[in-house]
Amino acid sequence: MGKESLLLFLWIYVAKTWASLAISTEATSLSNTTDWVVDYSNIQTKFSLRTADEPEDDLCYLVPGQPETISQCNFNPNEQTFLVIHGWTVTGMFESWVSKLVYALYKREPASNVIVVDWLHRAHQHYPTSAAYTRLVGQDLAHFLNWIEAELDYPLERSHLLGYSLGAHVAGIAGYLTKKKVNRITGLDPAGPNFEYADEQSSLSPDDAEFVDVLHTNTRGSPDLSIGIKRPVGHVDIYPNGGSFQPGCDLHKAMYMIAAAGFKEMDQLVKCSHERSVHLFIDSLLNEHKQSLAFRCGAKETFDRGLCLSCRKNRCNKVGYEVKKVRSRRSSRMYLKTREIMPYKVFHYQIKLHFFSQKNISFTVQPVQVSLHGTQNETENIALVLPAMSTNKTISFLLTTDVNIGELLMVKMKWEKDSYFSWSDWWGSSSFMIRKLRVKAGETQAKVEFHAQNGDFAELKRGGDFATFVRSKESHVSKRHAREHRRRMYASPWGKKMD
Repeated sequence: MGKESLLLFLWIYVAKTWASLAISTEATSLSNTTDWVVDYSNIQTKFSLRTADEPEDDLCYLVPGQPETISQCNFNPNEQTFLVIHGWTVTGMFESWVSKLVYALYKREPASNVIVVDWLHRAHQHYPTSAAYTRLVGQDLAHFLNWIEAELDYPLERSHLLGYSLGAHVAGIAGYLTKKKVNRITGLDPAGPNFEYADEQSSLSPDDAEFVDVLHTNTRGSPDLSIGIKRPVGHVDIYPNGGSFQPGCDLHKAMYMIAAAGFKEMDQLVKCSHERSVHLFIDSLLNEHKQSLAFRCGAKETFDRGLCLSCRKNRCNKVGYEVKKVRSRRSSRMYLKTREIMPYKVFHYQIKLHFFSQKNISFTVQPVQVSLHGTQNETENIALVLPAMSTNKTISFLLTTDVNIGELLMVKMKWEKDSYFSWSDWWGSSSFMIRKLRVKAGETQAKVEFHAQNGDFAELKRGGDFATFVRSKESHVSKRHAREHRRRMYASPWGKKMD
């Protein structure tokens, strides 16, 4: 069985597993009030105030209508409150990411209140049923927030709701129903099935909080069957690695998991990219000095060409906890690359070059290797594939590395053979001449020009050695622009150290 057939088989299996997701739920209208709740006993959702010492355990519950539980649980009315909202569950138990997120929130904000919103009983149902229950859970949560606000005169401007999968829509419904707006909702790969075409009252939307930021990490598949929602639903919608499968969640890993544990672990494959949204947020909490940047772009394909690495007019933003509040009438799609393990941060570079040749030659899907050498470090043999290489053509492509090389001094490029034996090389090898490279660094916004190290041109020969380019002495780098960028992003003219 070939790779394509095997991949199709896997997706058929997943599609059958999630086939019920397309079932529509009965719509019910919601009004922006929770005054209809008169009996606190009708609230089935539980609200556990966890502690930094015991992030895994629910030791104390805040119960609406029972103000004594506020003091019993040591709720701090002078600090901000995070509310962690889980999604659909197959096991009926909290997944391991919940305690990890609680721990990371306390690590970053030790004096805060971290509340886990427990709706496990309703979440442990047939998916369409649990999806429909998000309305009731959202109403419970809204009433809880209104009760806290009224009981303690607690400003909801201090509240931050973090919802994963179905939990993101719970957060949205709650935010829509509270008497006063909550400060922020973070949607962690909001669920797609039953919500891709839902109205704003029934799903997460920009109107549900003063600021709504969203991480989309599993948007593969047709609309309303995609595990994560495809459409933008926040003020800032970030699509790491294009928003589809994430690094480390590929077919190779799936085959390893199936070989080791059989198809019983198939849900882990499905969750890998979906749950990556949570771990990206945890990463932003724990690795404060390795903050990932995302860049506004119209499409993934454009971003992959390196054409969107601009930070002007809010075109870039931090990912996760320190995302800058950007309110606009139109959602802002943003993209970035990550690596497969924490810390996820990589450095983005746009490389632009022009091909010269005495012969009119053209190639598609060509493997190359690029090495970067800088003032702090170097990274060698970064493998990538160029979609096209043609005589008298200019190309632009995106290059990423997880190594902070500092100020870029030298770039090397090698054109590999796409096979050990190629008919195109039978009558002689192919090569291009390159005069210079233009490089833009996304994280620093520096623009640098590189010229051939020896002579006017460097030869990029198929199957040959590296073509070497060194930084031009006359290269123009907008120092003022880079300085302004550091000040905006890091509140300092020198910026924070990027490890």
